[in-house]
Amino acid sequence: MTKRILLLSSSALYGTQYLDHAEGEVRDLLGSLKQLLFVPFAAFDLDAYGSRARERFAVLGYDVTSLHQVEDMPKAVQSAEAIFIGGGNTFRLLKSLYDYGLVSAIRDRVEDGMPYIGSSAGSNVACPTIKTTNDMPIVRPPSFDALGLVQFQVNPHYMDPDRNSKHMGETRERRINEFHEENDTPVVGLREGTMLLVEGDFTTLKGILPARVFRKGSAPIEVEPGGDIDGLLRPGRV
Repeated sequence: MTKRILLLSSSALYGTQYLDHAEGEVRDLLGSLKQLLFVPFAAFDLDAYGSRARERFAVLGYDVTSLHQVEDMPKAVQSAEAIFIGGGNTFRLLKSLYDYGLVSAIRDRVEDGMPYIGSSAGSNVACPTIKTTNDMPIVRPPSFDALGLVQFQVNPHYMDPDRNSKHMGETRERRINEFHEENDTPVVGLREGTMLLVEGDFTTLKGILPARVFRKGSAPIEVEPGGDIDGLLRPGRV
């Protein structure tokens, strides 16, 4: 089966409501499916987060079940039509996926063709590891290894260096360069309002802004919306 994955930089864009900017891509990915399993574990208030997702997707015509309200979570994943993992704290999210025995369950279903939507932290955990998250390690997962649904890393909410800023802290670009001092995996800096559509072995940039692709030992490359960036994301490819 063909993997079908949508990785959002964020669930909201300034001046819009929850998931408004990605509504078209969400509808395209889910198609005629009507049931969606929501994973709220990146947040602290699970009931509130589950309700927010349920209300938003109801407007789109989808029925949402929040995974924290299910007794047998791996079984719910096995029978799900599609899954959406929301944003929040990536460390808390990944720890919960391990705690509830969901890592292999989700991976197997997505590899078998179940549509996957991730936003922010939910996009981070789709990667081989969570090493390029922006979040604080407020809890400790048993491993940084994540779902490995794609063979590249993302940095959601990517921000360009402000050349006029007097702030002396590290930029996102510097942090990603530090990642590449120790790791080889390419990183996609996803600016707000952008997302990646993965269909099998093809990865396409969607949204309103370019993405910035970082590869170890190479200068970053800007990729425009609509561009097929798969060739830039895998080690050894030009």
